[in-house]
Amino acid sequence: MAQISVVLNINDELIVRDPQQTVLGQRIVREGIVLIDEIGFEAFTFKKLAERISSTEASIYRYFKNKHLFFVYLINWYWEWTSFRISFNTMNLTDAKEKLRQVIHTIVDTSQKRASVEYVDTDILHRIVVTEGTKAYHGKYVDKENKMGFFLSYKALCKKIALIMSEINESYPYPKSLASTLIETANNNIYFAEHLPRLTDIEYDSSCSASIEAMLESMIFSCLLCDPSNVK
Repeated sequence: MAQISVVLNINDELIVRDPQQTVLGQRIVREGIVLIDEIGFEAFTFKKLAERISSTEASIYRYFKNKHLFFVYLINWYWEWTSFRISFNTMNLTDAKEKLRQVIHTIVDTSQKRASVEYVDTDILHRIVVTEGTKAYHGKYVDKENKMGFFLSYKALCKKIALIMSEINESYPYPKSLASTLIETANNNIYFAEHLPRLTDIEYDSSCSASIEAMLESMIFSCLLCDPSNVK
């Protein structure tokens, strides 16, 4: 797996200083991801993160105003990384159906990476997205944050997927809805399989990712290729 140097375009409103540009900033991101995974977002504080990186809370506040914005930054980073990987994994594909299959594979199976970023463990970050990611945009101030562009990365990711869906069936009326449903369904079923198994048909075992991919392909292609005139 190749290590790459990539700077992702993330909303400046989420940061005081871009952590991608400094060694300390990258440490804050790297160790913050690990700490949130270990103790959960509710228990996470900048004080605990500062102790972990042998620094001060003030040094973290030079990059992020508060832990909520730090969390939203991490989720945005993951959306941008997923978008980058989809482009990377589909750039040599011409068949739209194969592109969509690769999109599904990219969303579900983070262990099959052809490229990685040195200072971010994307497997751990994916686990956070699955477990707690909706906290970034299911909140009281979502409308205000939306106006500030906090979720543009997610919207761009869904638009990218929706455009591929429209290549398969340009008359399908709900590509954006289907694209966001694809992402949310993938994450929900990973979570359900591990924690709430009666809410999914997926078994949480070594073949979990493959099973979820198969389920998603069945659902998504059924929607895209269905003739609405046959639905009564």
